[in-house]
Amino acid sequence: MRNNKNGRLKMNKMKFIWSILMFILFLFHTGHVYAAASPSPNPVLPSVNIGFNNGDTGGSGVANTVSILLLITVLSIAPSILVLMTSFTRIVIVLGFARSSLGTQQMPPNQVLIGLALFLTFFIMSPVLTQINHDALQPLLQGKITQTVALDKASIPLKKFMAAQTREKDLLLFLNYTNSPKPKNIEDIPLTTLVPAFAISELRTAFTMGFMIFIPFLVIDMIVASTLMSMGMMMLPPVMISLPFKILLFVMVDGWYLVVQSLLLSYRN
Repeated sequence: MRNNKNGRLKMNKMKFIWSILMFILFLFHTGHVYAAASPSPNPVLPSVNIGFNNGDTGGSGVANTVSILLLITVLSIAPSILVLMTSFTRIVIVLGFARSSLGTQQMPPNQVLIGLALFLTFFIMSPVLTQINHDALQPLLQGKITQTVALDKASIPLKKFMAAQTREKDLLLFLNYTNSPKPKNIEDIPLTTLVPAFAISELRTAFTMGFMIFIPFLVIDMIVASTLMSMGMMMLPPVMISLPFKILLFVMVDGWYLVVQSLLLSYRN
């Protein structure tokens, strides 16, 4: 019986191998027939050529190259511009403090918090973006102004927004470090000085708001911990008991509405 089974297995293997060989020969033969019937013996394939010219295009070619390099540079630092020159820093930190004060670990997830922070940032920055589009982007696209003039006009709304949220103490810190004279108006403040001053001012404001969010939840934790200790339940984690009460309090007072409302009011001049 075993010999018959081994013989059958060998026969099946040989049939399988012969089938594969016949299929390969069939494809090879079909390819030759298609090549013979093809009107062009050498098929045309797309090609990509990368090279360097000898610079005979004049000043316009150099200007275009420099413009492309500047555009690539701006796109590479776009995340830094979004984080340090808009309201994104304050919003995402305050939302993170709200989640930490609840003690819900990763709920809501990071994707939800960052997405909410992005849309709130676009909402708060919409007047600034509208002014930049009207004063700088549209005239540039219509060819009425140059790129240098467009960048100067685009920086003015951003400077006004950042200066309104920057403490004078933080701004003087960087001005005194570089021995720069005190600017007469907002337009005279260099971005290299205004951006870091705005960033540390935003961090201070965000941490202040986060501290105010933590206070009611800290009181709940202290009440729950003292209650458990008075009942002699030392082995029961207080966080496990206080978490439902903190979520209940946050829902009853409509916490997300209050947090977002506080963020919006903090940017009202």
